Amino acid sequence: MRVLITGHLGYIGTVMTPMVQAAGHEVTGLDNDMYRRCTFGGGIADVPTLRKDLRDVTVEDVRGFDAICHLAGLSNDPLGDLNPDLTYEINHRASVRLAEMARDAGVQRFIFSSSCSNYGAAGDDFLTEESAFNPVTPYGESKVMVERDVSRMADDRFSPTFLRNATAYGLSPRIRFDLVLNNLTAWACTTGKIMMKSDGTPWRPIVHIADIARAFIAVLDAPREKIHNEAFNVGITRENHRVRDIAAMVGEVVPDCQVSFAQGASPDKRNYRVNCDKLARVLPAFQPQWTARKGVEEIYEGCCRHGLTLEQFEGPMYQRIAHVRKLIAEGKLDESLRVRE
Repeated sequence: MRVLITGHLGYIGTVMTPMVQAAGHEVTGLDNDMYRRCTFGGGIADVPTLRKDLRDVTVEDVRGFDAICHLAGLSNDPLGDLNPDLTYEINHRASVRLAEMARDAGVQRFIFSSSCSNYGAAGDDFLTEESAFNPVTPYGESKVMVERDVSRMADDRFSPTFLRNATAYGLSPRIRFDLVLNNLTAWACTTGKIMMKSDGTPWRPIVHIADIARAFIAVLDAPREKIHNEAFNVGITRENHRVRDIAAMVGEVVPDCQVSFAQGASPDKRNYRVNCDKLARVLPAFQPQWTARKGVEEIYEGCCRHGLTLEQFEGPMYQRIAHVRKLIAEGKLDESLRVRE
């Protein structure tokens, strides 16, 4: 297939792009490259690229593709909270507009990078794709709204699929240290402490970014009737962990570190456990390869290899909201989060 990956220069996209290429597809990327100064160790695939804002995409930009893997958007809850109106403008309205243009241009498949954040505050019971949504942030709400609006476009010519990713982790050329497993491991590596930002009781389903990429590839390669207008939780059911248990894994991997709690630490209202069996059942080609323990080992090894310092870890390079604020202060981004060249 000829595949357009939006957000191909981001945290997941820089890992997914070469994997989709290796699976035999012809890849073009679309990204505003907001995080060009956030590269962690290099290794970004060189593919044809449309360097533009998601809000400026035209029908001609998407014409001729067989499928779109849509990753682009404001990437997490704190960044989404920075300006909720922009979160809805970019993550919701621009995504729906992209799907509309894809449909009008004859793109047959539209694979949306959704999120288990859709489930939000859900308690301790396992959730399936049929469970009710209860998002607690603009980021989560925007994902729910895209699924609602794009699913209505499904017809004989246009097949959307919604991949609800668990909380991501793993090494990437555009690493993020504002994700729970990456964050705890980097804290331990740079300070000798495991810094807990909540009391550690919330549940999180977690998934390696390479396994997210494997889910997208499985959908690209699947028969249409298997994936048409379907939603899939992306992860492994046994890879639901309490945050404190992830911290314990970090303590087993990183030498001489101790658990500590951030001042005023309290329960996080985002608490959910997710059943991911549907994806493996419907698409047996999806073969996830990572566990949380292996992920901690990978992040620790990467931090050591690249000599990550506390100053770098706490600075704006690898924390998305801090980097965006820095770009605005420098005049590199305007208040609407458009890149100024």
